[in-house]
Amino acid sequence: MKKNIIILCLAALSMTGCGVLKNYNREKVAQPIDVEKIYGDELSGDSLGLGDLKWRELFTDPVLQSLIEKVLAQNTNIKNADLSIQQVNYALKAAKWAYAPSISLSANGSVSKMWDPYSRSDYSNTPSSKPYAIGMTMGWQQVNLLQLRNQQKSTEMSLEQARSAKQAVQASLVSNTAILYYTLLQLDEQLILLKQTKANWAEYLRMQKLLMEAGQANEAAVASIEATYWSICQSIDAVEDNIIIVENQLSTLLVEPSQKIERTSLASFKAPAIVTTGAPISILSRRPDVRMSEMKLASAFYDVNAAKSAFYPSLTLSATGSFTNGNAANINPGAFIGQALAGLAQPIFQNGRLVATLKVSKAEMEKAANDFTNTVISAGNEVNLAMKLVQSAKDESIFIDNQVQAQERAYNATRKLFAGSSANYLNVITAHNNLIQAQMTQIGNRMDIINATIELYLALGGGAEN
Repeated sequence: MKKNIIILCLAALSMTGCGVLKNYNREKVAQPIDVEKIYGDELSGDSLGLGDLKWRELFTDPVLQSLIEKVLAQNTNIKNADLSIQQVNYALKAAKWAYAPSISLSANGSVSKMWDPYSRSDYSNTPSSKPYAIGMTMGWQQVNLLQLRNQQKSTEMSLEQARSAKQAVQASLVSNTAILYYTLLQLDEQLILLKQTKANWAEYLRMQKLLMEAGQANEAAVASIEATYWSICQSIDAVEDNIIIVENQLSTLLVEPSQKIERTSLASFKAPAIVTTGAPISILSRRPDVRMSEMKLASAFYDVNAAKSAFYPSLTLSATGSFTNGNAANINPGAFIGQALAGLAQPIFQNGRLVATLKVSKAEMEKAANDFTNTVISAGNEVNLAMKLVQSAKDESIFIDNQVQAQERAYNATRKLFAGSSANYLNVITAHNNLIQAQMTQIGNRMDIINATIELYLALGGGAEN
């Protein structure tokens, strides 16, 4: 009879709950998105794209690789992300154990003896009573198996969110470390050019002072040259200050005191030959923010199912067993007593709480669906913009490189004229300044290509790879 009751209870749950056992399906929950057009005009169908590279394949500078590895090992944000994953893992284990019965042990006893104020022998010789009981209880109290299943699924989606959050932190750390590192290299090259400019103007100022002493130059010209010289000195000081600031920022990422950062040169960055996006849907699903948004939607989906499950019956199963030497029937010596109970409770009216909870869950799922759509569209736009910036910077590099080559020829020609006394030193200084300005622009363009490539790599989700 007990077995039949349990079977009937489980059968009732399975028949009534089949509607809330469906798994999350993006096409049926989220708004339709034309992923083939998500990148706009910049889409490329090449399956081997920039997003498929791991960060070690993009950043081949061994010094930078070592720096990134150190940041990932020491940064507190990545450690906190690991702790968040552990927390959700514990919650998931608790959700899985919710299917198991609760088991408890109990023990109780008492001592009682009759006391007669008149010292009558019939009462005084009455032995004391010492009943005791040792028991164990096992049971599932008000268990809704459908609700437990959906709550577990929701927790699994939360775990995926936590993992994606860690990948987002890692992607940010990798890209920020690389950008700061290459910024240092850019500042190093700018500093070299500025020091060359300072040396040129110092020599020009020395020559003009000698000419002024000989009466062949006036003080106004000398003062103007001197002002330019001090302006260059100020620029050098500003660049050196910026180097210290960037090194401090990198030290912060390393969670270490401010220190000198070892580095190579800007030429260490080799832009990948392939900068295409790959298949749109695979790229978008690789982005941590898109994954987090979708897992939030999936979690909300299972929360709705859990709210629906609350309308279905709850199963109560319990079994108790105890050893006692005293009860209502005054059993003595001791004996074992067992009891088993089973029940099925169907909620009918709970002050509107179940209906309200379901409506709230549905509203949360709709909000999550809207957020997912917005995240996907924003991700596609970020990729589109990053690809345009990469291409634009590369197109500009052609003109800038040609400009540098032309300025180099002009500078060399002017030096030859000066050596033949066909030009004065001002022409040489002017030509050299023009060359240095072109080289400064070239350095800035290289940094633009690096930044744009890193932004595209991050937008494509590749920055999340280990």
